Amino acid sequence: MKLLSSAQIRQWDQYTIQHEPVRPIELMERAARACTKWVLQNILAEKFYIFCGKGNNGGDGLAIARLLHGAGKICRVFVIEPEVKGSEEFNANFHNLYQLQSVPIVLLKTETDFPALPHDVVIIDALFGTGLNRKLDDDVAMLVQYLNNSGNTIISIDMPSGLLNEESSAGNVVIKANHTLTFQCLKLAFLLAENESYIGQIHILDINLHPDFIDTIETRFQLVNRAKCQSVLKPRNNFSHKGTFGHSLLIAGSFGKMGAAVLSAKACMKSGVGLLTCHIPKCGMNILQTAVPEAMCQADDSEETISELAHELSKYNAAGIGPGIGTSDAAINLVQSLIAKYNQPMVFDADALNILASRKELLTHLPENTILTPHPKEFARLFGENLNDFQKIEKALAKAAELKLVVVLKGHYTFIATPSGEGYFNITGNPGMATGGAGDVLTGMITGLLAQGYSPADAAIVGVFLHGLAGDLAAGLHSMEAMTASDIVDMMGKAFKAVIE
Repeated sequence: MKLLSSAQIRQWDQYTIQHEPVRPIELMERAARACTKWVLQNILAEKFYIFCGKGNNGGDGLAIARLLHGAGKICRVFVIEPEVKGSEEFNANFHNLYQLQSVPIVLLKTETDFPALPHDVVIIDALFGTGLNRKLDDDVAMLVQYLNNSGNTIISIDMPSGLLNEESSAGNVVIKANHTLTFQCLKLAFLLAENESYIGQIHILDINLHPDFIDTIETRFQLVNRAKCQSVLKPRNNFSHKGTFGHSLLIAGSFGKMGAAVLSAKACMKSGVGLLTCHIPKCGMNILQTAVPEAMCQADDSEETISELAHELSKYNAAGIGPGIGTSDAAINLVQSLIAKYNQPMVFDADALNILASRKELLTHLPENTILTPHPKEFARLFGENLNDFQKIEKALAKAAELKLVVVLKGHYTFIATPSGEGYFNITGNPGMATGGAGDVLTGMITGLLAQGYSPADAAIVGVFLHGLAGDLAAGLHSMEAMTASDIVDMMGKAFKAVIE
């Protein structure tokens, strides 16, 4: 599913107007009706103060005020920037509302015009939508701060006012909405952690924009949803055998951290791989062979850590390294040796990433299409600190292209950067997955998919989506608070079924 820019969203409106066809004012009415329906169904309140700019977002707000009034709600409207000429649709809705003469309209000229905000009033923010491309002027910023400090429930229409869609809003004044009613599709700004405090709960309202428009455009980013995952998954042939689905090598574990190896191995087997060999320290042999009897084990010469490469590397279709290996000198030497001797697809995670960060020259020696799966702190250690999340996304894309790698930047909406410049945001997953071992599970899943012949980009896309979906299923069964990484593994079968069936 394509993730549209603000300009493309406006183009979608115009395409709908031209090809449905529908008049702009009618399209605005459609949006206002969708918002009003949501408010009436979900907000138990009788009084609404609607704050409007003089663009089309403000026009939405005026139409919502009229419709709420028609539903028996008490409404007052406040319009900023009285000296600015309103858009055509704003002016039309202003005229329609003014004609009623039963909804007070107040022009806010200075701070002294700000209204008192009784605690039982719900604020509807229709000041600015996705078209905003600069921080708020001082007078409007003062109003936004006033609204934020009120403690009242705030509902933003399309986008919290002051929030920029395609660049960072860090340090800017932005509405802190409890709910954001956005039209037709997710917006880029909603997918980045730095904006969490502004957007509240997001509700996507379908206003029936013309479906054919999506096929006419190209986008920088896509969303990984069920349809995308389904299109990538490979069907199994009836005459397949275990050799058909590849042989993975998993290099994991050390004394006291064999749990990471177990979780990763279980997930690798659940991914559908034909065979799995785990290269582990001697101390982990009984643990792993008992916990994951389906996996073969290859003991390192070292008792407590990994120190040497497995023999016959050529027989493995893919390798994963990092969960629980530590950062000892022996582990560092093994990582260097693996990079020098193995040229099949690989996944680097956890301690393997920390080793790369401490030996950055190794990054330029990684085989093309190697997959890195850092969380934000690991990403910073690898590639340097970033001032904001937008810079982080751009750096992930730049490094993926420069080093010809796939970068899986883990987070609530995990971002996958590919060497071709394509970027993917995953929409599955939940905060309950912020638990020890969840990353080890993902490493095993992606390693198993790589061995089955998925391209590195597709292995990352499918692995991340199914990992998040299994987490969602686990949270539904156990709660986000009580779920563990083992619960994610246990739900992988149901996640596969949910996509395939």
